[in-house]
Amino acid sequence: MRDRAGVRTVRRVKILHVVGARPNFMKVAPILAQLRKRAGLRQVLVHTGQHYDARMSDVFFQDLGMPDPDVHLGAGSGSHAQQTAKVMVEVEPVLAREQPEVVVVAGDVNSTLAVALVASKMGLAGAHVEAGLRSRDWTMPEEINRVLTDRLSDLLFTPSRDGDENLRAEGIDPSRVHFVGNVMIDSLQAALPRARESRIHERLELRRGGYALATLHRPANVDDPRALSRLISALIEVGGHVPVVFPIHPRTRSRLPAGFEAKGLKLVEPLGYLDFLALTADARLVMTDSGGIQEETSALGVPCLTLRENTERPVTVEVGTNQLVGTDPAKAVAAAREILLGPVRKGRIPELWDGRAAGRVAEVLVRFCEARGGRR
Repeated sequence: MRDRAGVRTVRRVKILHVVGARPNFMKVAPILAQLRKRAGLRQVLVHTGQHYDARMSDVFFQDLGMPDPDVHLGAGSGSHAQQTAKVMVEVEPVLAREQPEVVVVAGDVNSTLAVALVASKMGLAGAHVEAGLRSRDWTMPEEINRVLTDRLSDLLFTPSRDGDENLRAEGIDPSRVHFVGNVMIDSLQAALPRARESRIHERLELRRGGYALATLHRPANVDDPRALSRLISALIEVGGHVPVVFPIHPRTRSRLPAGFEAKGLKLVEPLGYLDFLALTADARLVMTDSGGIQEETSALGVPCLTLRENTERPVTVEVGTNQLVGTDPAKAVAAAREILLGPVRKGRIPELWDGRAAGRVAEVLVRFCEARGGRR
């Protein structure tokens, strides 16, 4: 059904979105915005509280222009089992009360799998945004979350063609798979003009293009003291060439000695989306173990060194600016020096990372709900 302006509308339908950690926010925000354009459709936003620190959560809602959550579960921290179980227990009555046509989850955090499990067992349709990504490293909790969420979901929205191939190889019905592009890039493009107005460079006394940006938070990199020490040593060595801005994740901060400082490293508290995007866009080099930052740097044309042995986002290596350098400090430093001393390598922006992925997701969701008849 379409209104007089030609915009698709849908009647008596409810879509429930779940976010849990900051990577989810950038994926869900543009979908919420696109679906708000559909008359007669109600959206419910549930925040599980997996990231509960205001610096890791509230500021991202503000920067992305997201509405306040309709429901906040307050799951908090804990082991993987505790966190997943808490989300499952808390979300079940919400889903029972709301009875949405479809439950939308994003990414690969514990909240993603927990909600997908509950929705599936309750007979509710599920949609997975950022489906099909695979590192093939089963020591990563995120890999388990990805694979199981894809198995449980009725709609699988892939950000790159390798996602389609992975799902096909796993025997997933192709009718469930929709290649839509990368919704995180929608958020990036929408926010970039405001990020350009950030004064973060002045506050940190940085010259645009004259610094490196680093993040570390993966358990394999920060929970083992020896692994963390090796990576910190690499950052310090790079800091001998250019200042290295290091917004430090709470998980990483807790593993460093009290009062830790190192020459060349600028340790700062976690940043909001706009400030971090401003730093990323003007960095000479980014060093990270984050999946989302691999994507953002490729979209921005900024050289990225991924401090992991594998990546679930190979398209960023194949056509983007990302290099997979592992966790050997010598290899990481050598790659950083090559970038700092050489010409900038721009790479290409992957297919359908065009800022319009959320519109494609919204269209599929509306068609899916219409086909189910709209029960409300």
